[in-house]
Amino acid sequence: MTEQRKIRHVLGLSGGKDSAALAIYMRDRVPEMEYFFADTGAELQETYDFLEKMEAYLGKEIVRLSPGRDFDHFLKLYGNFLPSPNARWCTKEMKIKPFERWIGEDEAISYVGIRADENRGGYISTKPNITAKMPFKEDGLTKEDIYKILDESGVGIPEYYKWRSRSGCYFCFYQRKAEWAGLKKEHPELFEKAKEYEKPDPVTGKQFTWSQNESLEELGQRAEEILEKTDGALLSREKPSSWQDLDDDEEDDGCLICHL
Repeated sequence: MTEQRKIRHVLGLSGGKDSAALAIYMRDRVPEMEYFFADTGAELQETYDFLEKMEAYLGKEIVRLSPGRDFDHFLKLYGNFLPSPNARWCTKEMKIKPFERWIGEDEAISYVGIRADENRGGYISTKPNITAKMPFKEDGLTKEDIYKILDESGVGIPEYYKWRSRSGCYFCFYQRKAEWAGLKKEHPELFEKAKEYEKPDPVTGKQFTWSQNESLEELGQRAEEILEKTDGALLSREKPSSWQDLDDDEEDDGCLICHL
């Protein structure tokens, strides 16, 4: 008689609200759940603080997955070409590969926090031994349900939601202009570090920028103006009167493994 292979149940926490709410939602439904966080080493301190709070609530370790090398190593590997929505090598090298190495050849169900009120795709897994499951979508839970789960659990939302709409690296190219301005205000040292990556390539002379059509040097000069236009919009979850500097809606084509 062939021995049946054990199926692993895994749930990735990004440091964001949806994956946190899903972990809370599934804690007692799947007691054997394994929790993980793909750590690039370029995360906000607020993210690490929130993960510690989640570990206390879940009563389990959140396994930190490492790519083994830092961002600068991969940046050189990709010819000093900054990642972008059309070239998301950071997600591939620093999130997806560590996750798939961790799973190996095991049969696994990966629980993903896509809500019922969302219509977006993104990376889940292309490996045949990893199956995606979306409990929020299956059970009809929407954004308001997610906030309710977080509030009632006592976990709440990460501190960075006061000025940022998503999790991810401090230099994430998916940040809206208002969020870059928020980074400059809340973590000026990280804003300056992000600016350093925008220096012209010494070989080609080409300058790549994190924010579309604008360098961080330029954006930083009008950061206060941007914040005045959008003050409180992210925290209150309401659309501000001036939407120009917030760019796209939060339900864009961001990388699921990073931003839920």
